[in-house]
Amino acid sequence: MITTMPDMKYILVTGGVISGVGKGVIASSFGTILKSCGIDVTSIKIDPYINIDAGTFSPYEHGEVYVLDDGGEVDLDLGNYERFLDITLHRDNNITTGKIYQQVIERERRGDYLGKTVQVIPHITDAIQEWVQRVAHIPVTPENTPPMVCIVELGGTIGDIEGMSFVEAFRQFQFRVKRENFCCAHVSLVPMPKSTGEPKTKPTQSSVRELRGLGLSPDLILCRSEKPINHNVKEKISNFCHVGPEQVICVHDLTSVYHVPLLMENQGVVQYLNDRLQLNISMPRPGRFMQKWRNLAKRVDNLRREVNIALVGKYTKLEDSYASVTKALQHACIAAGCKLILTYIEAVNLEKQTKIDDPVAYHKAWQDLCKSDGIIVPGGFGQRGIEGKIEACQWCRETQKPMLGICLGLQAAVIEFARNVLGLKGANSTEVNPDCDDKLVIDMPEHHPGNLGGTMRLGKRKTYLEPSIVSKLYKKDEIEERHRHRYEVNPEYIERLEASGLRFVGKDSTRTRMEVAVVETHPYYVSVQFHPEYLSRPLSPSPPFMGLILASIGKLKNYLSKGCRLSPRNQSDVSSDEEDISISSLSLIDERGVVENGKPANGVH
Repeated sequence: MITTMPDMKYILVTGGVISGVGKGVIASSFGTILKSCGIDVTSIKIDPYINIDAGTFSPYEHGEVYVLDDGGEVDLDLGNYERFLDITLHRDNNITTGKIYQQVIERERRGDYLGKTVQVIPHITDAIQEWVQRVAHIPVTPENTPPMVCIVELGGTIGDIEGMSFVEAFRQFQFRVKRENFCCAHVSLVPMPKSTGEPKTKPTQSSVRELRGLGLSPDLILCRSEKPINHNVKEKISNFCHVGPEQVICVHDLTSVYHVPLLMENQGVVQYLNDRLQLNISMPRPGRFMQKWRNLAKRVDNLRREVNIALVGKYTKLEDSYASVTKALQHACIAAGCKLILTYIEAVNLEKQTKIDDPVAYHKAWQDLCKSDGIIVPGGFGQRGIEGKIEACQWCRETQKPMLGICLGLQAAVIEFARNVLGLKGANSTEVNPDCDDKLVIDMPEHHPGNLGGTMRLGKRKTYLEPSIVSKLYKKDEIEERHRHRYEVNPEYIERLEASGLRFVGKDSTRTRMEVAVVETHPYYVSVQFHPEYLSRPLSPSPPFMGLILASIGKLKNYLSKGCRLSPRNQSDVSSDEEDISISSLSLIDERGVVENGKPANGVH
C-alpha cells in the first residue's frame, strides 16, 4: 500500500507600517502554538538585503550575528525560532537577496537557462519559490521527522523596493501550493498618539491595502499596540481590511515574550489555522493546553529577588547586539529564581584615557561595574574597547567578583593575566597590535586576511573538558558548542600561564586550541572561546551562564555540592521543605505547574 505524505503547509508573516514591529516573535509564537498541538514546524527568515549572509555586518546594522550548528551566520530572528521551538535550523533557513541572485547568476554562467534572457520574473521569483519548498522539507528536530508546517518571515516592510521580488514570488507561490496550504499573516502597528489617547487604524488600513495591491490578501491581521485594543477597533479594522473580526488578532506590549503565544492562542489562532490550513487538530484543545508556557510566563512574572549583571561590551548602544547573551542570562535567572537587572557598560569608558577625555563617563562606568553582582565580557572584533575589557577582567580577578568571558572575553582575560601575573607588559593580541612584544593571541591558520566573509572558525565543534568547575556544571567531559572566531590563544604561552594559576580546562580534539580557562582560586572566573549563549533555551539554560548567575547570588557552591541541583530554597527567597530540583527537570516541573493563579503550586517556588 502506497502512503502519500500530507502537503506542506505554509504561513507567510509580513510586516507593515514600520520595521521592528515584532514579526520575529509573532512568527515564533505561531510555531510554538502549532508545536503544542503536536505539529512539527520549521522556519525560514527572508532578509531582502544583497549581502550573502549576516557574517560581515556590524552589530549596529541588524543586531547580533547568530551562528548555527553548520556555521551559518544568520539574522538574530533565527535565534528566536530556535529558542521558542527548540529546533536546529540550517544556513539555508536564512534567505537573502544576495543568495538568490548568486544562485541564479551561477546557473546562468553554467548555461542552465539555455541562452534565455535571465529576468526577475520568472527566474528570480522561481528560484525563491524553489528554495522555500526545498528547505521547508528539511528536518529540524533530533528525531529527523519531516516538518508539517513551514513559517516564513519576510523581513522589512511591505512596499520596500528590496522586498518586491519576494512579494511577487509569494503571490505566485500561493497558487503553486494551493490555497488550503498557504496562509498570510500581516503584522501591523496600531499607534496610540498621546495627544488623543486612542488607537489609530489608518496606518494598518494603508498597509493592508498596499499588500492586497501586490497580490497578497492577509488571512490574519496581527495588530501590535502599546495597550490592549478594544472590540470596536477590531471591528473597524475588520470592515476596512476585508477580513472577519476573528481574523484580527491584537498583540499589545506584554511583561515578557512568553506571553505572546498565550495571547494569540486565547484569540482563536488554533481554531482559525486548523480550519484554514486543514491541519486536522482535534478541537477543542484540552484544558492544560500550553500549560508549560503558561507556567513559564507566570514564573517569569513572579521573580522577585534581583541580580545585577554588568555587560562590558563594544556595541552597547544597541541592545540587540547582545540578544542571545541577554536571553541566556534570562534563562539562567529563571532557573535560579531571580530577576535579571542588566547594566550595559561601554568598554571604552573603563579605559584610563577616558578618565582624561570624559571623566564623568569614566567614573559612571566604574561605579556601575562596582555595584554589579557579576560581570560578563562578551565577544567582539577590532581593537576599540579591548583595553576596557582587560581592565574589567583584572578588576574581577583581583576582587573575586564572578566573571564570565566569551570569545574576545577569553582573549582579554588571557592578556590581562599575562600582563599582571606573568609580568609580560607587552602582551597583546595580533588583532590589536601585530607587532606586540608578546603575542598571547594569534590568528588561526584558517583565517584569510584578504576575505572576511565566512572565513572564521564557525559552527558546532567538540570541546574536551578536564575536571573543573566547568565540567561539573556541564556534568560531562565532552561538549559541543558553537564557535565564531578567527583568533586563538598562542599555545607557546600555555605552560607559563598554567604554572601561574590560569588553567586551560577545555581544549579541542587536537589539544592545542584552548577553549576554556579558569582561575581555580576564584569563586567563578571562567572564560570560554565558544559562544554558549547560542544553545541556551528557556527550560535548559546554558551551564556557564547558570554558573555565573548562581555565583552572583552566592548559591554556586551549594548547587555544585548537590550535584548541580537546585533546591526550592535556592530558587526563591521563600524557604521550602520540598525535595531538590534538578535544572534538567525544569520542563517536567513546568508541566506539573510551578505557579498557579500567581501562587506557588505544591510548595514549589
